[in-house]
Amino acid sequence: MSETSISATYPAADVAESPSGHQTNGLAGPSRTLFRVLAAISFCHLLNDMVQSLLPSIYPILKSSFHLDFTHLGLLTLTYQVVASLLQPLIGQFTDKRPKPYALPVGMTFTLVGLMLLAIAPNFNWLLIASSLVGVGSAIFHPESSRIARMASGGKHGFAQSFFQVGGNTGSAIGPLLAAFIVLPQGQKGMAWFALPAIVGIIVLMRVGRWYKARHIESRSKPKQEERHGHLEISRMRVVVSIGVLIALIFSKYFYLASLTSYYTFYLIQRFHVSVQTSQILLFLFLGAVAAGTLIGGSAGDRYGRKLVIWISILGVLPFTLMLPYASLFWTGVLSVVIGFVIASAFSAILVYAQELLPGRVGMISGLFFGVAFGMGGIGAAVLGKLADEKGIFFVYHLCAYLPAIGLLTGLLPDIEHRNRGLEARG
Repeated sequence: MSETSISATYPAADVAESPSGHQTNGLAGPSRTLFRVLAAISFCHLLNDMVQSLLPSIYPILKSSFHLDFTHLGLLTLTYQVVASLLQPLIGQFTDKRPKPYALPVGMTFTLVGLMLLAIAPNFNWLLIASSLVGVGSAIFHPESSRIARMASGGKHGFAQSFFQVGGNTGSAIGPLLAAFIVLPQGQKGMAWFALPAIVGIIVLMRVGRWYKARHIESRSKPKQEERHGHLEISRMRVVVSIGVLIALIFSKYFYLASLTSYYTFYLIQRFHVSVQTSQILLFLFLGAVAAGTLIGGSAGDRYGRKLVIWISILGVLPFTLMLPYASLFWTGVLSVVIGFVIASAFSAILVYAQELLPGRVGMISGLFFGVAFGMGGIGAAVLGKLADEKGIFFVYHLCAYLPAIGLLTGLLPDIEHRNRGLEARG
């Protein structure tokens, strides 16, 4: 391989993954996708993100209890998401070289401790510490669970990632709903009830860890086999530019999502004078649409191509975001559901596309893109919170409406899927 190129390889349909992300033949095929493993890791993703989504869901409680402004709330989100974003690629890169089968229950334990601290935190500083612990839990959980989803994919990488991801999105959607009916009536201490799902997650992840360990031992004991794949040369600069474009698309997606996940309830309350519970229910509908869009996006990427899905998901949502600030309450609810469904389909496609640009670095790529997603969400929450304090919450939604126009950058991505199909046809 020359110094100016990076080799991108693409597995055949019946290739399975080793813990390091490299393909090994004969361990699994599309007809034997390990749905039990995928279901377990997706279920734990549901529990993990359900617990973690409680933080923004209880912002109205924290705002009144601790006399916080939007800037303080943005700092809470920034603390949690920046800790997660900085650690995730480092953890992913480390476990690419040294797999740690039981890292997942350790990560969930950090989340559990952070959650309990949120329930008893006496002041804003302790809230920041609790947010940091929750961020550490996310930093460990996401790259490692994404790796396991790919290991159990049986070659259906987009489906596996979306199936895993939809668990998290479903948990994020359930979190605000549970907060409305459990935490709001009881106040801050109601958070302690959610220690139970975190404990369940730790137990399930211990079993997943045993499967991961057995799979790792099996892959090390087998002699290396010849990989069945097409071979495609992409220049190093083209790969760097493509990764940069994908990060810009993540910025567009998660900066916009930050305006909804962190401040949608305040927007609804201020503009339409609805109750807190009504705003939480509308937030639940939006996040439910995000979960549905995530599941559809991964399978669509496997079938129609990931670049097409990225086009539709990012740029295709622009007309709806432009209409949202001018809509009535009813149409605001409808548009938010459409926006959530369409924009959510991008992440699985972006992640798998990046993994195929840099094969064999599943942990590092997963950590990088989950980390960027968390970081952009955190920075977005902080920046938009400051803008909301200075310019008003309505200004935030008018400004963010133009962010999906960044989707035009998708045109700079190489058509690696078309090239790969050509290589397979010639082979």
